[in-house]
Amino acid sequence: MRRKGDLPTKTCARCGKPFAWRKKWERVWDEVRYCSDRCRAEAKRGRPG
Repeated sequence: MRRKGDLPTKTCARCGKPFAWRKKWERVWDEVRYCSDRCRAEAKRGRPG
């Protein structure tokens, strides 16, 4: 079992906050750009972060 601090992290393309790897993103981790559905939706709308 891994510790939370040992998981890979990325920075959200919209809000700039760091977020950690999640099990549900296991197969698509290279494609994940946003920390949440809210950031993804607002990025599509073109709202400034």
